[in-house]
Amino acid sequence: MAVPSPRTPVVAMVGGGQLARMTHQAAIALGQNLRVLVTAADEPAAQVSPNVVIGSHTELDDLRRVASGATVLTFDHEHVPTELLEKLVAEGVNVAPPPQALVHAQDKLVMRQRLEALGAPVPRYTGIDNLDRLGELDAFAAGLDAPGDAGLVVKAVRGGYDGRGVRMARDLAQARDIAREYLEGGVPVLVEERVQLRRELSALVARSPFGQGAAWPVVETVQRDGICVQVIAPAPDLPDDVAAAAQQLALRLAAELGVVGVLAVELFETVEGGLLINELAMRPHNSGHWTMDGSKTSQFEQHLRAVLDYPLGDTEVTVPVTVMANVLGAAEAPAMSVDERLHHLFARMPDARVHLYGKAERPGRKVGHINFLGADPAALPQLRERAELAAHWLAHGQWADGWDAHS
Repeated sequence: MAVPSPRTPVVAMVGGGQLARMTHQAAIALGQNLRVLVTAADEPAAQVSPNVVIGSHTELDDLRRVASGATVLTFDHEHVPTELLEKLVAEGVNVAPPPQALVHAQDKLVMRQRLEALGAPVPRYTGIDNLDRLGELDAFAAGLDAPGDAGLVVKAVRGGYDGRGVRMARDLAQARDIAREYLEGGVPVLVEERVQLRRELSALVARSPFGQGAAWPVVETVQRDGICVQVIAPAPDLPDDVAAAAQQLALRLAAELGVVGVLAVELFETVEGGLLINELAMRPHNSGHWTMDGSKTSQFEQHLRAVLDYPLGDTEVTVPVTVMANVLGAAEAPAMSVDERLHHLFARMPDARVHLYGKAERPGRKVGHINFLGADPAALPQLRERAELAAHWLAHGQWADGWDAHS
């Protein structure tokens, strides 16, 4: 483990994935030292950070090791047991966000109940924690307007991301089967109405211990098979009053829940134009990757500023529109090396802003993202098409439009 200068702030981050890797990049520019807790030396953040602790986020002694001497302990995922974090807090460790806030990003039922108590808009739901209560699902479905037509969503109360732990049921019978499968495995479930969507949005904000808040423009997130494939910033054709309401809602939740750092509020925009909260994340978030090139302050720099209680940075956009496309591993990794794929991508699209994570390519795995900046909002369709082409090329080594560099 590298030893930083005594004058260098040390931020300890639990998790060594791409979020920690990109936070490390921001830490360098701010003159900070990011120490990461990883499970293996080849994780994305461990490849670039000299200050690495190898261990488990579920072991108290490993958490103590990464937090030792650090100014603050923060996270690139939400899976650290809150009872361990409470022990660290009792020992004097500065944990940001604190465990009493983080639990709302860990436990979907706790989150739904707290948001409902705060008067925040959420889908109708019920929680079921054991098989003896499975019959309550029927009563819940009967209370919905059109349960047979709209279907239901069954979610594992804890864990799950990128579509994992979230299953769509076409009718009550299938919802009952899915819930029984989870419950037989000892996993409590949250059952929700399936919302009739216009699209999905994300409101990204940051909050410091001092209480300062900052919000980026609300973005549209495009999902495919439960995984975000594209983000458009700002969300096109979103009325100003709706965008402002989403930002104010996210800032209010950050304050009410005691969040320190970045908070992503994933939202449903209904067909009637209303907003409902889907999920919360208390860390840098996939919907904010566009900020690395499209905002004056990236979400990674802002997260560091927030957890260190620095004044927050300017969230103004640098261009009228930014499109981010995730690079997802292909069903079969191409024979062409990543380096060669980059060579061809830059030859065709020199303006592509590529961010790769140092991950092995596996089907559907997020291995990087690409940002495209647009000076003209009217050209958004072309910008989105280029972003999708670029992401497909990097993943598959094939141009989806048949383009040939040698023709």
